[in-house]
Amino acid sequence: RGSAGRRGGGAMDWKRSLRDRLAARRAPKKSEQELKDEEMELFTKYYMEWKGGRKSANTSYTNIPRFYYRLPAEDEVLLQKLREESRAVFLQRKSRELLDNEELQNLWFLLDKHQTSPMIGEEAMINYENFLKVGEKAGPKCKQFFTAKIFAKLLHNDPYGRISIMQFFNYVMRKVWLHQTRIGLSLYDVAGQGYLRESDLENYILELIPTLPQLDGLEKSFYSFYVCTAVRKFFFFLDPLRTGKIKIQDILACSFLDDLLELRDEELSKESQETNWFSAPSALRVYGQYLNLDKDHNGMLSKEELSRYGTGTLTNIFLDRVFQECLTYDGEMDYKTYLDFVLALENRKEPAALQYIFKLLDIENKGYLNVFSLNYFFRAIQEQMKIHGQEPVSFQDVKDEIFDMVKPKDPYKISLQDLINSSQGDTVTSILIDLNGFWTYENREVLVASDNDNTADVDDA
Repeated sequence: RGSAGRRGGGAMDWKRSLRDRLAARRAPKKSEQELKDEEMELFTKYYMEWKGGRKSANTSYTNIPRFYYRLPAEDEVLLQKLREESRAVFLQRKSRELLDNEELQNLWFLLDKHQTSPMIGEEAMINYENFLKVGEKAGPKCKQFFTAKIFAKLLHNDPYGRISIMQFFNYVMRKVWLHQTRIGLSLYDVAGQGYLRESDLENYILELIPTLPQLDGLEKSFYSFYVCTAVRKFFFFLDPLRTGKIKIQDILACSFLDDLLELRDEELSKESQETNWFSAPSALRVYGQYLNLDKDHNGMLSKEELSRYGTGTLTNIFLDRVFQECLTYDGEMDYKTYLDFVLALENRKEPAALQYIFKLLDIENKGYLNVFSLNYFFRAIQEQMKIHGQEPVSFQDVKDEIFDMVKPKDPYKISLQDLINSSQGDTVTSILIDLNGFWTYENREVLVASDNDNTADVDDA
């Protein structure tokens, strides 16, 4: 009986186990999402316990989207690496979204195939219906270009309501180039915040040099001076507040990058090279001038050395102000500061150049020029005229002419904005800082007449 009892007890255990297993099988399985939710719930519970059970009474923060992402600190190496890698992956993905050469050729073939007659001269046209057909066949990468908005933007005075195929294709090419360039510049954006620092732009241009055939003749020893010369133009005009960084958007929006990449053209004319700040002849000219001015060969320019700049007719008072306001080292100017000086004097019509010169003319730092400051600078012009044996011109006459040219909002004060709005800023500044500039202004009627006579002689010939 004892053994039978044991067998009976074993049978009961076996039945209970079988019943439990069948019940477990019949219970519905948890979905993957339910398991994740349960996991998150447990994690939150244990995390809050670990944090000491502190929980904010105000739960509205859960509805506010995150708008600030802290940049990793210098010692957070792992976070910095993660940020760099994620940005690199993002830029690669963006790069793959762009049309490659083969896809652009296919787009041109489709546009040409669907052109709408008649042609205008030799220019092929396309109407909106065929434009949409091309958009359907061109593939997903081209979809963004085939919109009514873009068609309307390129629509001009065609009587049949068509757009030029070439204009549209150039528009696509320009957009692709802009995105490619933006991605290329973003690779040098170490901070990853949409701007380049001076060192970032220097690295970009240094690595760009081998791809520009027009710079093939540059000695490698000159590369650092070339890069400095190129970078200064970007920062002088695009960073007027001297923050030490430029937005990538601003670089793309200005024409400087076009000028720089123009050096890819192996057959660039001599005239284009001379007018392009980034060309080898232009960079060598500026650096050569600097070396010629540096008489003691110490790599810096004193006020006396800088006084021979250009025609050597800049006034001493103006040069004093340059050395008072600009960055110097033991009273001497380095190449970078010299480049700002050259860019300001060679581009006197530009707002950034006028801002540079205006700061020097505004001796009282009041934000405007009055009769006193104009007289202060013009006295030096009068003194130079005496030295050269010329009869000094009355300040009152010059002052009245300057106010007539600028037409400031306040009849007694000339602001920087007044100077920019007048479109006479280059003339006004030349009158006040450069004897040669003043002489050119004073004799403008004689010079115009002389030019006309020369033109007439050429026509007769």
